Amino acid sequence: MSVKHAVSRGMELGRSVFQLGLLKPAARLAAKFRGERLRVGPPSRTVQPQTFLPARYRYYRMSLSGLAAQLQSGGFRRLVGGSPRNRVVFLAFGVGLGLIEQQFEDDRKSVAACQQIQALFKKKKFETPLKSFVSGYKLEDYVIGKQIGKGCNAAVYEAAAPFAVPRESEKCSLVELKSNSNEQSASPQFPYPTIYPLAVKMMWNMGAGSSSEAILNSMSQELVPATPHALKQEGELSLNGHFGWVPKTVPAHPNVIRVYRAFTADVALLPGAVEEYPDVLPTRLNPMGVGNNRTLFLVMKNYPCTLRQYLQVCTPARKDGTLMALQLLEGVDHLCRQGIAHRDLKSDNILLEFDSGGCPRLVITDFGCCLADKNCGLQLPYNGRWVSRGGNACLMAPEVATATPGPGVVIDYSKADAWAVGSICYEIFGEPNPFYCPHGLEGRSYQETQLPTLPTNTPTDVQLVVRLLLRRNPKKRPSARVAANMLHLSLWGRRALATLDRAKLSELADWLLCQSAFVLLNGRGPSGSSVEADLQRCFLSNIDLEDLRTAIGFLVYGQQLSSAVTL
Repeated sequence: MSVKHAVSRGMELGRSVFQLGLLKPAARLAAKFRGERLRVGPPSRTVQPQTFLPARYRYYRMSLSGLAAQLQSGGFRRLVGGSPRNRVVFLAFGVGLGLIEQQFEDDRKSVAACQQIQALFKKKKFETPLKSFVSGYKLEDYVIGKQIGKGCNAAVYEAAAPFAVPRESEKCSLVELKSNSNEQSASPQFPYPTIYPLAVKMMWNMGAGSSSEAILNSMSQELVPATPHALKQEGELSLNGHFGWVPKTVPAHPNVIRVYRAFTADVALLPGAVEEYPDVLPTRLNPMGVGNNRTLFLVMKNYPCTLRQYLQVCTPARKDGTLMALQLLEGVDHLCRQGIAHRDLKSDNILLEFDSGGCPRLVITDFGCCLADKNCGLQLPYNGRWVSRGGNACLMAPEVATATPGPGVVIDYSKADAWAVGSICYEIFGEPNPFYCPHGLEGRSYQETQLPTLPTNTPTDVQLVVRLLLRRNPKKRPSARVAANMLHLSLWGRRALATLDRAKLSELADWLLCQSAFVLLNGRGPSGSSVEADLQRCFLSNIDLEDLRTAIGFLVYGQQLSSAVTL
């Protein structure tokens, strides 16, 4: 009986170390001492997964080493006496310290593996889909085709370089596509715009003046996805000078648009201008127009359609839908890492093409409402109503929609775009977006219990991710990176999740190394530019142990929640 009591006292000493906060990251081991692992509450309770902070590893290791040294030197023994029972107590405590030390050693190896993998894949830059060209800083350098898009502040036209022979585009209409989809069992595809590989976006200038400096300053947010050589030298000088400010620019990413050229020029009478947008034309083109003589032109790649157009005629398969949601999360995470918030995510602002295997590739575009301030990052001071909170009011995250202006008020956009992705997932999987009329949900007032269920053919893990992304409280909402990790593990890491359920962290590092080798070898073949290959490279280039563990905790929580509901 006394030996049992001694061992119990040793375990209590170990517990006291955790209660003091010294070894909080080793929560998995603490759970072992309690005879439980990753226990979650009832379904109605919000549970946050335990995480580990690699940056504190050295501190905790030093603390453990100090405790072990005192144990060996007899320091603890002098505090409580040297009876045999107390020696058993400290023997049990020493065993506990050894177990914790082994846990930290596994963590150290996993952190090192993640860092090596991340460094390897960050060296592999994403190549732009078009060959580089040195000219193209004038509107006369391009052959303009038909209008392919129009928004509230710009019109987009298909275009080609001067050496391309203009002829009728081979793109079929959406009506033709829909009729073809009814006749064929296979999913229809939008023909790729090979005749006009470029798109020229003409901004509507009604208040910026007609000087290049004023135009670039007023529309500088459109330059966030621009390449380093998009502007001519004089344009760069004007932005760096007294008349303008230089926004943040985002590096190349497969799910973010690239602007190859940006220049100011006289507004041209392009096809359909008089019929489609006569009011924004200058008076020299339309006596009743209110536009200025010059404006900003942007040159980018021409994509077959928008996500909204695609979803009107096609329903993605289960895996394709998951890959589409994952691409949006990867794109948003890439922007967040650069301190940029898009603030106008919707299916109209997402372009779509197909890889060689027919999988839809999504690209985030239209940065006119983005937050890309070098000074405030993702934290926007909201001092008054004149401060813009973004574009699409229907898809504003709750923390943005409910913000009240005042001194010291700051809106945190770090998870706002991820919330918008959660709402767009309803559209991807065949349901109306619940935050568009007439469904009646509003970002400022909805309750999570009011969210409609996704179709039954939606993967379980995707349903979990959507529910988490649409949490009202941003502190309980996963980041885009964590949500993306959840879908990565769901698609390609099922075996890793099975081993992690047995708390073998070293096997996670082994899986990551095997996944890295697979992606590197797969990149040498013809499928290296596929959507899946690009997604796996994104995952490995941003791998972080803390984010990965958080994603695993959410997935385990979702599995146990599903089991509890089933029972």
